[in-house]
Amino acid sequence: MKNIAVTKDVQTALTPNGVLQDLLEGNNRFVNGKLEGADNAALVNQTTGGQFPKAVVLSCIDSRVPVETVLDQAIGDIFVARVAGNFENVDILGSLEYSCKAAGSKLVLVLGHESCGAVKAACDGVELGNITAMLENIMPAVRKSADEVEGEANSSNSEFVAKTVANNVNLTINRIREKSQILKEMEDNGEIAIVGGVYSLHTGKVEML
Repeated sequence: MKNIAVTKDVQTALTPNGVLQDLLEGNNRFVNGKLEGADNAALVNQTTGGQFPKAVVLSCIDSRVPVETVLDQAIGDIFVARVAGNFENVDILGSLEYSCKAAGSKLVLVLGHESCGAVKAACDGVELGNITAMLENIMPAVRKSADEVEGEANSSNSEFVAKTVANNVNLTINRIREKSQILKEMEDNGEIAIVGGVYSLHTGKVEML
């Protein structure tokens, strides 16, 4: 049972690759039904005065992908930024920069997921209120997939949707590097890694891209 929160000394000693492996091992526990227990009262008490998360995950808002659960992480372990379609914007970039530069996290994981509703909506060119502007962030991935996948370029084509989910993760990573000099320099210096994966709704497994 996890009852000791991540401390500054522990966080400092971590490596980006080590943190990634920790998250993937947690995902394996989730898939295999072997989640670690946690003494939440102890973790709450230990983190009241500060936090030293290992990683920050940029994920979709989808209720079927509860990030801490599917990666088997406890209170104080990870930052999670969520927006439909797991793309970056100024606010998300600032959150990622805070997580890594100010709070010491060693990994940025952009986590897409199978059959993403936001991606499907972008594939179909949905227009509705503020959703229209939001989906514009995913359109570069839609256009890229249209050049790579045969068949209809809409949500009725499951291969097209899956390719767009993956392209959206990879393009988001590219834009994070382009738009955040702070994160790019940290990655270039080996202080952090910026990686992407896709969560399977069917199996519960995270596949790295």
